[in-house]
Amino acid sequence: MLRMSLGASAALAAAFAFAFPAAADEGMWTFDNFPAAKVEQAYGVKIDQKWLDRVQSASVRLTSGCSASLVSKDGLVFTNHHCVVDCAQSLSDDKTDLVKEGFLAAAREEEKKCPGMQAEVLLSIADVTGQVNAATAGQSGEGFVKARDRAIAAAEDAACAGAAGFRCQVVSLYRGGQFKLYKYRKYADVRLVFAPEFATAFFGGDPDNFNFPRYNLDVSFVRLYDGGKPIRSPEHLTWTSRPPRQGEPTFVSGNPGATDRMLTVSQLETSRDLTLPITLLQASELRGRLIRFSEESPAYKRISTDPLFGLENSYKVYFGRLSALNDKALLEDKRAAEAELKAKVAADPKLAAELGDPWADIARAQVPYADNYLRYRQLERGAGSMSDLFMFARELVRAAQERTKPSADRLPGYSDAKLPLMEKELLDDAKVDPPLEQLYLSFWLSKTREYLTADDPITKLVLGKESPEALAARLVAGSKLGDVAVRKALWEGGLPAIQASDDAMIQYALKIDPAARQQRRQWEAEVAGPTDAAAGRVAKARFAAYGDAIYPDATFTLRLSYGKVAGWTYRGAAVPATTQFKGLYERATGAEPYQLAPRWIAAKDKLNPDTVFDFVTTNDIIGGNSGSPVISAKAEVLGAAFDGNIHSLGGDYGYDGAINRTVVVSTAAATEALQKVYAADGLVKELLAK
Repeated sequence: MLRMSLGASAALAAAFAFAFPAAADEGMWTFDNFPAAKVEQAYGVKIDQKWLDRVQSASVRLTSGCSASLVSKDGLVFTNHHCVVDCAQSLSDDKTDLVKEGFLAAAREEEKKCPGMQAEVLLSIADVTGQVNAATAGQSGEGFVKARDRAIAAAEDAACAGAAGFRCQVVSLYRGGQFKLYKYRKYADVRLVFAPEFATAFFGGDPDNFNFPRYNLDVSFVRLYDGGKPIRSPEHLTWTSRPPRQGEPTFVSGNPGATDRMLTVSQLETSRDLTLPITLLQASELRGRLIRFSEESPAYKRISTDPLFGLENSYKVYFGRLSALNDKALLEDKRAAEAELKAKVAADPKLAAELGDPWADIARAQVPYADNYLRYRQLERGAGSMSDLFMFARELVRAAQERTKPSADRLPGYSDAKLPLMEKELLDDAKVDPPLEQLYLSFWLSKTREYLTADDPITKLVLGKESPEALAARLVAGSKLGDVAVRKALWEGGLPAIQASDDAMIQYALKIDPAARQQRRQWEAEVAGPTDAAAGRVAKARFAAYGDAIYPDATFTLRLSYGKVAGWTYRGAAVPATTQFKGLYERATGAEPYQLAPRWIAAKDKLNPDTVFDFVTTNDIIGGNSGSPVISAKAEVLGAAFDGNIHSLGGDYGYDGAINRTVVVSTAAATEALQKVYAADGLVKELLAK
């Protein structure tokens, strides 16, 4: 599953991606620097600007942390089931479980709005590196961070503040080497059209996750609305029901979430020794608590299915990342690449004098990183665990405080250009499940006490004299933030309404926020500021050495990768590129997670057993690419990326084209299933434009 996160695994011979020009099929390229000549040389297909413009205009970013594509003239969007399962969960109740049973709108009037979800289509990319660099010149530490953030907020506000229907985002590329302003057309009304049963979309469950062969119909459709009507989208991609061909070129247009290919060796060592072990320990324990919770009742199983699904995926991701960083070969390759880049800088006295030694500066910042990490994690970055109520309270409190300041002086995320998305996420009528809220909060509070000890001032602040369990129960019972009307009144009432509120969660957020802000300031002064300033100088070294033959780390912005349909060979075993419907029935056991949904059992004899179900390609992707269209050179949609194989877990740090594979659900399978399993004739007619 590739929703915003995909980790690391075996040794990576191609780990030099953080310094060297990209190898064959490697790279998550921006649309304004796509290596078309290289693709033509490798695959004999010509990718021109007209093709790029069409694909860009049909590519969609979902605020659920996924990618998607427009596939009809009436705003129909194709993505993964796991990208909309939270929507299905929000639309479910004790009587109707859309996650378990699936959903199909028989008519457009029956399409259901997804709370909190926004879709965005990239319109333009503009370079604002000069104005950001001018603002940060001569700055250091916290001053560097604040100057950069002010310049970013000013650029975003100038382009988008007050512009209804648009969103602007300044993105740091190459770890501070470039700053680009991405302008999007946004659609706040996203409605669910079709979703299969959970058992069908995630057949094989956690055991099959990040593996292949696979038999998942991980597909869903939503529709974009504007002014209460479906949008017009004439520049959509072409849906095809044909199977992919072995060896044919493929392109993935999506929004990879984050990679760490450009981190320095000292940063990777900190990840290996500190952040990943703690992340894994907490994910593992929370996973166990959720499993136990899900076993208490059918209702608890229903509300925990999606969060447990996501947590198990994340656990496997982080386990893979740690395995990669414990592989000596990977770090040896990284050290060699770093040494070569340093040598190129040293060979140019003028450049060396200009840059200094940014690698040493970053290495020095790892000491305060380790000293501050746990407090920063527990009180600021990871506060509240997965609690929606705490997130509502913190955002309402901070928004009320920040909106009293000029836009450019606010915390990142609270500028005038950013507030509309926050407002939507706060004021959409998403469901809150109190039993889960209590579980998340008690877990966060108990881990804070465990990691920081009972004597730490932060522990005393967040717990007082209460136990984690008692405090969590009191906060949840004493909060009405699950009611959208209450949130709306607090949002519109601003700081006076927040300060006058007797809501337990609001008062708790007010209590701990000064300390959280102080922890944030300390992190910026001692860690983020020095690191980011030095990383910008490392980026200058790369540009001087390799020009534009390198691609930036992933940033959850639109990228294009290229590759082909191909299996792989590992330790003498050949893995074919495709699976077929017949394999689904052979794999089924009748017990979870290999249990077929009833309608699939009934439809067995109607289906063509040789229909290609899932397939793999050599495209270079990462978490956030979930739902990305996998398209042909003719801009036909061949499928949607939904996973990587186990070897691709190294994708956070590098790419190995021999064994890294993208796992795709085919449009051939989707068409066959829509027709013969779900009787979705109207949807198929729209897709095939008949």
